[in-house]
Amino acid sequence: MLGPVTMLNTFVSTDAAEEIGLAEHCQVCAVSPLLYQLLLQAVDLPLAYPTVGRSHHLMNLLLAEIPMATVLPLHAPLPMNEDLADLCRTLLAAPTLQMDTDNMAKRMAMSRSTFTRFFRKETGISFMQWRQQACLLAAIARLEAGQSVTTVALDLGYGSPSAFTALFRKTLGMSPQAYVRIQAN
Repeated sequence: MLGPVTMLNTFVSTDAAEEIGLAEHCQVCAVSPLLYQLLLQAVDLPLAYPTVGRSHHLMNLLLAEIPMATVLPLHAPLPMNEDLADLCRTLLAAPTLQMDTDNMAKRMAMSRSTFTRFFRKETGISFMQWRQQACLLAAIARLEAGQSVTTVALDLGYGSPSAFTALFRKTLGMSPQAYVRIQAN
């Protein structure tokens, strides 16, 4: 997570998760206004909330809303290996397209092919996908802070603002300006 974050956790039993069809792996999801309000209400409930009445209905509605959340394609999982995780944290702090697979492999004292296999095993995605996600996450935070598309694109190493906008649109389904406008509302 980058920038200011409000985190609300809901623990769902295995039986309930299976019943509503939750994914078995970590995902980043958009939180609708309804889901957000349900989460705000749920945090005040006791762990053993009543199985009848308002609490019961609230939690059932929450469980019905969670699978409806849109899965966002923005996820840069950290590896379990500490050396690689430290390197990834460094890149998350200052993401750039200039950090390529060969540079990362060199920093890990591995061949390119060994690093490529190792990175995918540790994160579930390729380094190139991970780097792109890291850059998009940083871009969103910077755009929401009011930086221009041109500044963000060039700082992250994109060849042009239009190349950045095309990737942003392909990944998130809208232009950077439209995304920021929607998030502001």
